[in-house]
Amino acid sequence: MRKTTLEIPDLQDKAVLITGASTGIGAALAQAFASQGALVGLHYNSSVAAAKKLASKIESIGGTVALVQGDASVPGEMARVVEAAVGHLGRLDGLINNAGGMVARLSYQDMTDAHYDAVMDLNARSVLTASAAAIPYLKIRGGFIINTTSIAARNGASNGAGLYGSAKAFISNVTRGMAKELIPLRIRVNAVAPGVIATPFHERYSTQQQLDELLATIPQGRLGIAEDCVGAFLFLASEMLSSYVIGQTLEVNGGQIMP
Repeated sequence: MRKTTLEIPDLQDKAVLITGASTGIGAALAQAFASQGALVGLHYNSSVAAAKKLASKIESIGGTVALVQGDASVPGEMARVVEAAVGHLGRLDGLINNAGGMVARLSYQDMTDAHYDAVMDLNARSVLTASAAAIPYLKIRGGFIINTTSIAARNGASNGAGLYGSAKAFISNVTRGMAKELIPLRIRVNAVAPGVIATPFHERYSTQQQLDELLATIPQGRLGIAEDCVGAFLFLASEMLSSYVIGQTLEVNGGQIMP
C-alpha cells in the first residue's frame, strides 16, 4: 500500500467507516485513511459513479475498501450501513460521521415541517443512529468516533442555512455528551468543524457572490479545499497522537473564527 509522506503507524489495518465519502471532504478522508493502511468502509448514496471511481482508485494502489450504499436521511438506514460495513470489513475500529447537507437554502421564516425533518434527519439523526449501531463494535477493542460539524454551528450560518447550522450545533453538543458517556468504554469521541471548503456542497448551495463575501472574512485569504481537513481527522483518529483529546472540536477554517 502506498503511504502518504507522514505515516501514522497505529492507523495501519484499522477498520474505519466514513459516511458521505464519495465526494468532497469524505472522499479526501477515504483516500487518506487508505493511504495509511486502514481498511475503509466507503459510504455513499446518490453519487454512485463517484463512489465506484474512488473505490477503484484506492484499490489500484493496494488499498482495501468496501462500498456501502444508504440514504442517511432515512431513519434507520445508517444502522444498516454500519452492519454492512462490519460485514465487509470484519470489524469496526472507527466511525467518521461525515454525511450531511443543507438540503436547501430556506429562511427560518419560510421553514416548513418537511424541511425541518429533512435537515435534522440527514445531519443529526443519522449521526445518532450510526453511532449507536457502531458502539457495540467499537467497544470491543476501543476505538473512535469523529463527527463532522461546521463553522455554521458557531456563527449562525449564512442566509438560508440557519437550520443546517443549528443541526450542526446539535452535533457539536452531541460530541461532548457522547465523549463523556463513551470514554469509559475506551471510545474517544471528537469532532472537526470545517469552514468554507470548496467542495460539491458549495457548488450546490452557494452562489459565487456568496462565496466571494465569505472569502472576504477569511484571514488566510482563500477558501479551503477538502485536503485541508484531512490532518485534523487523522490526528483525532490516532490513539498515538491524541489519546488524551476527548470531546473536542477542531476548527479548520483559515482563521475565519478563532474560538
